[in-house]
Amino acid sequence: MGPAAGASVAPVRVAASRPRRRRPSGEPPPLPHRINVSGFFWLGLVLAVAGIWVALALSATARTALDIADNAALQRLVDLRTAWLTRLMKVLGAPATGAALQSLWLINLVLLVIWRRWRHLLVWLGAGLAVVSGGEAVTVTIQRPRPLGVEILASWKGFAMPSLPLAVLAAFLVCTVYALVPAGRIRQQAKIVVAVLLVLAALSRTYLAQDSPSDAVLGIVFGVTIPLLAFRLLAPNDAFPVTYRRGRTAHLDVSGSRDAAIRHALEDQLCLIPTELKPFGLEGSGGSTPLRVGVKGDPDYVVFAKLYSQTHLRSDRWYKLGRTLLYGRLEDEKAFNTVRRLVQYEDYALRLLRDARLPVPRPYGIAELTPEREYLVVMEFFPGSEEIGTAEVDDDIIDQGLAIVRRMWDAGLAHRDIKPANLLVHDGRLILVDPAFAQVRPSPWRQAVDLANMMLVLALRTETSRVLERARRQFNDDEIAEAFAATRGITMPSQLRRMVRAQGRDLHGEFVAQLPQALPRVRIQRWSLRRITLSVTVIVLFVLAVIAAVPLIVNSPL
Repeated sequence: MGPAAGASVAPVRVAASRPRRRRPSGEPPPLPHRINVSGFFWLGLVLAVAGIWVALALSATARTALDIADNAALQRLVDLRTAWLTRLMKVLGAPATGAALQSLWLINLVLLVIWRRWRHLLVWLGAGLAVVSGGEAVTVTIQRPRPLGVEILASWKGFAMPSLPLAVLAAFLVCTVYALVPAGRIRQQAKIVVAVLLVLAALSRTYLAQDSPSDAVLGIVFGVTIPLLAFRLLAPNDAFPVTYRRGRTAHLDVSGSRDAAIRHALEDQLCLIPTELKPFGLEGSGGSTPLRVGVKGDPDYVVFAKLYSQTHLRSDRWYKLGRTLLYGRLEDEKAFNTVRRLVQYEDYALRLLRDARLPVPRPYGIAELTPEREYLVVMEFFPGSEEIGTAEVDDDIIDQGLAIVRRMWDAGLAHRDIKPANLLVHDGRLILVDPAFAQVRPSPWRQAVDLANMMLVLALRTETSRVLERARRQFNDDEIAEAFAATRGITMPSQLRRMVRAQGRDLHGEFVAQLPQALPRVRIQRWSLRRITLSVTVIVLFVLAVIAAVPLIVNSPL
């Protein structure tokens, strides 16, 4: 039996000889997850600091010994005091004042909102609150007084251990570096500047006797470590790079170590030897990092790969939560639990659509970069193809698009993301791609939405009357009327909505006006106990977050 009509037929290629290799137990994956040596160094320091605090809280002897050492060091600084040096030290200590810290916080808040770095802003908030709350808890527990027997030359407040102003200054400066300064040479230079500022501020506060040397040192270590670990674990640069180019945060950096890991994984796990690796079609992808991969063979050829990570998993969760809050339960809005399940589902959906004789890319399999964190879904690439939104659409292309929907209906499937970016025209054939949202045994409403969206996409490059006339050859008027009764703005992919608005045409209205009858709109909004509970929970959490953030803005403990 020959290939099914409309199905994708990959050209015969001979892959370069490369046996599959199983990774032995204990060998690290192609892209191990690390927090770097410096991260472990600071983690060790903060654990040592925690041990010191426990000893001071439990042992009077330890407190006495530390007081003696601190007072000896302070007396040497007191002997150096002069009028001009005191004025200079007050200037050097200005960054650790309440007004300066609140200004630094507000500047960061404004910049992060302008650049829409929501992930960095959340980590910023969490790290700042952890340092302020944790520092206050330690000071109340240890209750160490300010230096005794030494004149204090500047204002102070509260207990001394650790130095809360220095801890907060260190945390805010580290957050600024990791949230606003691009990685690389400029970030390394910024770290040096931060170190100099912290040393000068600590020297100022000990000279003025606002803090003892140990208060200053332990406060700085605590303030540096918490945000450093928070950013490296929750907003790593390879997943959330700091750039000043407008773009999607879903697109990961595929250079450096990740480039090497991708090549290694493709060779060992899929027997594909990459010759070229570059991002491809980024403007049409918001939920993954799409890649064009050249492969060694006879002749050489190209495959398409989608890189998924925990970044995309979290985005999927927030996206589906947002849809639930705004629109109620639309269809199959449950988020995936792991990245592995997300990529398994897309590969499965691709194979299922192909088995149903739909024109989809040939799947090559899944490659693992980091267990449970990063994977590649690899499939056929169609060189020279173009999106239907820019291609010439004739009667044959219209018939192929409508036949795709009819075949999905017959197979009990729905694509759920019919838009121009997911319909490619290649050598006169219409190819359906990106089945990540595909659904098995969908509701009649979901199937109707697929039909309406396909007709709207086809009408972008031709007349609605022409599309409707061709549609009536495969669907009856009742089915078409149901499709447009089920479809409205929120059920259309955002790219399709934008393109329709850009044309200034009411395509939906044009189709409905040509039908013999218009059915009542299918109800989409659904209120349920789950939706009400989620809405109330989100509102409460938002209010609590605002209340917790107030001390950082208007009620500084410094």
